[in-house]
Amino acid sequence: MSTAKEFVLYSYFRSSASYRVRIALELKSIDYEYRTIHLLNNGGEQHGADYTKLNPSREVPTLIHNVAASSAPIVLGQSVAIIDYLDRVAPVPHLFPESAHQRALVLQACEIINSGSQPLHNLRVLKKLVDDFKISEDQKTEWTRHWIRYGFEAFEAAVKSHSGKFSFGDAVTAADCFLIPQLANADRFQVSTAPYPTLEKIRSNCEKIPAFAKASPAQQTDFPKT
Repeated sequence: MSTAKEFVLYSYFRSSASYRVRIALELKSIDYEYRTIHLLNNGGEQHGADYTKLNPSREVPTLIHNVAASSAPIVLGQSVAIIDYLDRVAPVPHLFPESAHQRALVLQACEIINSGSQPLHNLRVLKKLVDDFKISEDQKTEWTRHWIRYGFEAFEAAVKSHSGKFSFGDAVTAADCFLIPQLANADRFQVSTAPYPTLEKIRSNCEKIPAFAKASPAQQTDFPKT
């Protein structure tokens, strides 16, 4: 008989926000149960009544932390909130610096992607553009590429003077957890990263860390096999 795990993650292999949290969980060596929420099947499983009760935003990821059998589980959505929570309950390694200034810089970099770029080309937005404004596939692709480039330009400028092996010095931070999934989006939509040498350097160093590989979409149970 399998034992219930302390942490449960509702995820979709291609979701950037889920990918960020998977990286954080892997970096912290947290054993967790992976539960799939397919964003396309059956009109989107995130819209189901049971899941909506867990996450009223009807998004992934959702993290469940079963703190103790005698208490109600902690339920969290939104990748920034989840990673910040994980940093408090499993602080090794720290993904947000303790220094107020450094923490703000890392959060700023995260938000360049989290609120300033990636949401503008996520599935929900693209569907709205197609359904209500009848944009073509070529227009949808160019829209996506524009916002990926826009975010990369800002991220490159924000971290260039602070970077070492990673976005902020030689230790992985939450900024790297946000950057790597967005670089995967760039690959998917054939956006060249050549204009962003700092980002390419960071990716090269992240790829040497097993946690990043384990969190990648291709390693998830819901990744299409054919």
